[in-house]
Formats: sequence, structure tokens, C-alpha cells
Amino acid sequence: MPISLRLIPRLFPRIPRALSLSVAGALVAVCVGIQPAHAQLGKPEGLYYKSWAVVIGVENYLLAPPIPGAVNDAKTVAQAFRQMGFDEVLEVYDKDASFRHLQQVFTNFLPRKVGRMDRLVVFYAGHAGVTQDADGKDLGYLVPWDAQVNNVAKSVTFEQLKEFTRRSASKHTLLIIDAAVRGWETTAPQQLSLEGRVSPEEDTERRAAQVITAGDKGEVSLRPGGKSLFATALLTGLQGAADLNKNGWLMASELGAYLEQEIAGLSQGKQHPISARLDGDGDTVLVEGRKSAFILGAGPQTPAERQQAAKAQYEQAFALLQEGKRADEALERLNRAIEYNPAFGDAYVLKSYLLLEVLPNLDEALVAGQLAVQHAPDNPDSSYTLGLIYEKRGSFVEAEQALLQALKVNPGYQDVYFSLGTLYADHLNDQPKSVEAFRRYLELGGSHSRAKAVVREADAATRR
Repeated sequence: MPISLRLIPRLFPRIPRALSLSVAGALVAVCVGIQPAHAQLGKPEGLYYKSWAVVIGVENYLLAPPIPGAVNDAKTVAQAFRQMGFDEVLEVYDKDASFRHLQQVFTNFLPRKVGRMDRLVVFYAGHAGVTQDADGKDLGYLVPWDAQVNNVAKSVTFEQLKEFTRRSASKHTLLIIDAAVRGWETTAPQQLSLEGRVSPEEDTERRAAQVITAGDKGEVSLRPGGKSLFATALLTGLQGAADLNKNGWLMASELGAYLEQEIAGLSQGKQHPISARLDGDGDTVLVEGRKSAFILGAGPQTPAERQQAAKAQYEQAFALLQEGKRADEALERLNRAIEYNPAFGDAYVLKSYLLLEVLPNLDEALVAGQLAVQHAPDNPDSSYTLGLIYEKRGSFVEAEQALLQALKVNPGYQDVYFSLGTLYADHLNDQPKSVEAFRRYLELGGSHSRAKAVVREADAATRR
């Protein structure tokens, strides 16, 4: 039985939490949201609701030696993330990469913004160092723009970054550090996760916090010709070279293994990147294989792919609204779902309700509601929502007809009876039908005070 449109105002004003039995079952797996305005390039549809990249490059230090080319390298990496479909790319360069600002980014901005089904990649190009903690263990750190290389007190330590990954809500977090440094307490790097598999469901659903550094302690991050050897190889890897098993999926574990092998060879053994897992046992997806058509901007091609893509867009829109945020993004996703599948009835239902209650546009809501009834006649919320739209437009007879049709589909839909009760009382001036509708609403378990008062008054009048 569909869950009422009115039962979850705490999540979002009167949003239909489950529009049909089939939708309710599909919704179990989704909970948060994404924001592309166009076809995303390289975006894993359905794996993440939003993808974030923070790119930090420090070239002209206030107190430390400069690193020529570091900012240009970082800007090139930032552009690569945009081309891969990352929704938000935050760039922080030179003076903006001060100690105070970096602390704000990691302790305030990202924890507030990044959701629990999001992907986060942090890239850093700049100085780094290693000291020892109280127990004599190596403790790595990153050097902000306004710090000295040996001033750990004003640095961003690896322990702070690891604590950030623990606190971050993101499903997958990948730190990429273009500096030769170590000092993590890590678990062993995971084996490549996709060998012999069609899709990495288990790895993509489990939480992961991973790190890749450009080299080991005591080494130098080589920069021939003013360009980072590591950053250059990273970009090549992200373009597909790091897909070691050539199945179309590019994972953080593969990227780490590729960089370890590639940089060791290019540097003639002078530089050895390190990849490790900091937390969790999943694996960050950088490019998804079976939807690799998105890399070319082509979108799904076959009918089956279009159906699958439409379903994914719908579920992500539903989850955005269930979280009570980014309604405009939800509308974009619903429009894309309908573009992929013009007969997707439940997408029209949710769109009609969104345009009725959240982003009011009664003309477009009416069109969507009529299409919902056409393409999802067996979903009582199609007619129910259309009835609410007619009521708000002042078309009260049409509203009654639509609500009665919803009851033909589901005679036990209590909220439809409540809406009929208010329609008869407030607009159609039919008190007996209002009492009848409110009485049936209460018999089905409704508890609204207005319905109780109307029925109580009618019963009292009968006894007099």
C-alpha cells in the first residue's frame, strides 16, 4: 500500500515518501543527492549522489622555498576532475592555502557540505615533512602557505587528516598528495577489487578512506621541466591508463598500483609512491565501467540502458527530497528521468507533487499530473496528486473526480478521504459528503482533529 503523501512533513513538506509498491522497494537502497545540469562526464550514476574535489596547490610560500609549477599542476588536476563530472571542485592556491583557511576547510566547510553518499577527493601539491610523535612513530604533515617546513605546530598533520576522514560523512574519501612523505597508521592496501567481476557492487557500497602519496619518506617529488612527474602520471592514469584490468572501471586501488609502478620506472627508482587504506574496506570509484558512454557525453543508448538510467535519476531525485534539500536538483533529475523514459509514470507523479508543493508552478504541475495519470493509472498517487493540483487551481469539480479515481485504485487510502472531506466542506458546500468522507478517514485510522470535530458534531446533531 502506498504511504500517504502527508505522513512525512518532517522530512519534506508533504512529499510522497513511497509512490507505489515497486517504488517503495526500490527506495530502500537510496538516501541522498547529486547536481549535474548536463550529462556528467565520467560520473558514476547511482554510486554517489554528489562528487567533491578539493585541489590545493602552494607554489609561492611566505616562509618556505617556492615550488615552481605547483599551482599550474594543481589547476590541471582540478580541470581533470571537472571533466570527470565532479559536481563541486574547490581550488585553494598560495595565500588561500593558509593554516587557518585549511583548518576551516577540513573542520568546518567539508563536514557541513559533504553527504554520507558522496565521494570526496583531495589533491595537495606543496611541501610536506615527517616528524616523530611521542612514541617515536613517523608523523607526516603538510605545510600551509604561511608555515615553515619544519614548523609542525602550524602544519596540517596526517593524524588530523586521518581524523577528518573518520569524521567525514562521505562514503568514499581519497587523499592524493603530490609530496614524498609517509607517516600514516594504515591498513595494508587492498588488492585490486575488480578482477573477474562484472561490477564492483561490494567494494562500492562499503566505506573507504584511501591515500596515495607521490613518494616515500626521504625521497624527492621530482619536477623535470617544472612539471610534477607524479601529477603528470596521475592525469594519464585518470584518463584510463590506470584501468589495469581493462574492464572499464577505474578504482582508487588501481590508480595507486598504477602510480607505484609508473613513477618507479619514470624516476629510475628514485621515487616510490605509496598507496594505502586509512579506514574501511571499500574502494573509491573514479570512473564507472558499464556507463562509460557518459565519459564521451553520449548518455545511455539502448532501451535497457535508458530504462536503467531513468530509474537511477528518479531514485536520486526521490532521495534528495526525502532529505529535504536541493529541490531544484531533484527537478533536474526528474526531467532527465523522463527524457530517458517518456512513459515513466512515477517520475511524473513525483514531478507533479514537487511543482505543486515545493517549487510552485501550477501550470507545469497540471501537465505533469495529467501525464502521471496517463502513464501510471494504477498508482493511486497519480490521481491523488492531480486532485490536489486541481483544488489549488480552483477547479473543484475536477479535483473531486480525480480524488474519487484515486479511491477506485485504492479504496483504503485514508488521506484521500481527508482531502475529499475538506474539499466538500470548503469548496463544494456538500456537508453530508464531507461528513461521510471524514468518517471513512477516521475508520481507516486517521486522527486529524478537524475530521474528529466534524464527525462528532454531525453525530450530536443526529441524536438531537
